Amino acid sequence: MSEHVYKMLELVGSSTKGSDDAIRNAIARAGKTLHNLDWFEVLETRGHLAEGKIAHWQVRLRVGFRLD
Repeated sequence: MSEHVYKMLELVGSSTKGSDDAIRNAIARAGKTLHNLDWFEVLETRGHLAEGKIAHWQVRLRVGFRLD
């Protein structure tokens, strides 16, 4: 097994559909410019209410990617 070094980066994903979709949006966007994404960790989940209903989700997460 090789020894790897990882860099961690904090992201905030958002969605009107739900927290899972917010996570997927953040990872998909990060994957356009970063490679070797290996893991993620959810740090915080929050939302915006409009007229007493959930209108928007935000999820703060940390992603780890392996350095070349």
